[in-house]
Amino acid sequence: MTVALEIAVTSPAGALVARDAGADRVELCVGLELGGLTPSQALVEATHETGIPAHALVRCRPGGFTYDDDELALMEREVRTVLRSGAAGVVVGALRPDRSLDEDTLRRFVDAARSVSAHAEVTLHRAVDHAADPVATAARLAGLGVTRVLTSGGAANAPAGADTIARMVDAAGPVQVMAGAGIRPDDVAALVATGIAAVHLSAKRPVDATGHGGVPMGSGDDGSAHTVTDAGVVAAARRALDAA
Repeated sequence: MTVALEIAVTSPAGALVARDAGADRVELCVGLELGGLTPSQALVEATHETGIPAHALVRCRPGGFTYDDDELALMEREVRTVLRSGAAGVVVGALRPDRSLDEDTLRRFVDAARSVSAHAEVTLHRAVDHAADPVATAARLAGLGVTRVLTSGGAANAPAGADTIARMVDAAGPVQVMAGAGIRPDDVAALVATGIAAVHLSAKRPVDATGHGGVPMGSGDDGSAHTVTDAGVVAAARRALDAA
């Protein structure tokens, strides 16, 4: 089985770097430092024009994965919007207060996606790693119309969660399991051995910034550099996958 390489990007420029360095697809979001948030319609359109398949994250706010009715209605609309704007798929997820998978919401997102395109792919994001039992959650996905699940195996990073990821592969059946979080190219071979269908990297590097001159733009603004997609990291991950 060929293991796919997915790169998380926040711009069309990042998508181009990922494409040219050997990625198979990208996950598109904004606010990567917050875990990722829904990209704008224009950002999805511009990234689609690069030619690499882009799966848009649909997450209306940072924080946990239990949402109220207004948030769910907004994300359902965002699912349709990003797909109409050229996304090849969506990346979604929701949990109940008891940290079980919110299957009703996931079905709602899947139905919204397939109402736009019968071929739209749907990925369950790392909400699965906040679930009470990631392996049991993976076992429930086959009947929900989900294409794949992105996971660190419930650990802080995918290499640390490799044993759980292997169990999730066994439990998920036809649903693809994609390892992500804290992956370096040197980790790829060991993760491929778990039976995963894809690896997911942010492959980012900081860009020097002049700072904000002591006038922060928000509580999370420390004046540090923003990040861009590193072609060297993407290419190294591609080589590691090809050699695995």
